[in-house]
Amino acid sequence: MAIGINDLNSEQIDVLKEIGNIGAGNAITALSKMVSKKIDMRVPIVNIAEFKEVAEIVGGPETLVSGIYFNVSGDINGCIMFLIDIKSSRILVNWLMGKKDTSIEFDDIEISALKEVGNILASSYISSISTLTGLNITVSVPFLAIDMAGAIMSVPVILYGQVGDRVVLIETDFLEGTNHVRGNFFLIPDEESFEILLKSLGVI
Repeated sequence: MAIGINDLNSEQIDVLKEIGNIGAGNAITALSKMVSKKIDMRVPIVNIAEFKEVAEIVGGPETLVSGIYFNVSGDINGCIMFLIDIKSSRILVNWLMGKKDTSIEFDDIEISALKEVGNILASSYISSISTLTGLNITVSVPFLAIDMAGAIMSVPVILYGQVGDRVVLIETDFLEGTNHVRGNFFLIPDEESFEILLKSLGVI
């Protein structure tokens, strides 16, 4: 019988939180090097959520967000989403490009920069998961969309077909001076892959 969201015990949740902590730490290190700034982070919040709850988690279906998507294949299958509210997206681009722009409009160069930031952050998380689990996991090239969260959530299904009904959520706050970026990293494994992930961590 498949494991339900509410079936996870404290040990399983703690292990998933540890993945979140290590992944976020690696992401911060990579981001700091990329933007040549000292960036701190708050302790990540790691949860298991239902796919249908994701839009609410990032502020509601009408919240404008940047969504960066990756197809996941290998020992586990599914997709990754990295969702960032539009203000945080602008801060990330400003960090990378040395700007002080406040616009929520992005030109082609800025969109490419945002994709690259998402790529580095997502790769850091996936590298951590691979190291901790011993699983071979590969990700596709990034696809970026800027739209309302409700519309964004239809993209994984369109791009990659049916996805799992549960997601591993790692919510991370990046801090640099008075600038605050909140990134929501979602790993959406299919039903079989969710159990493979837990088994590889030795908690099932």
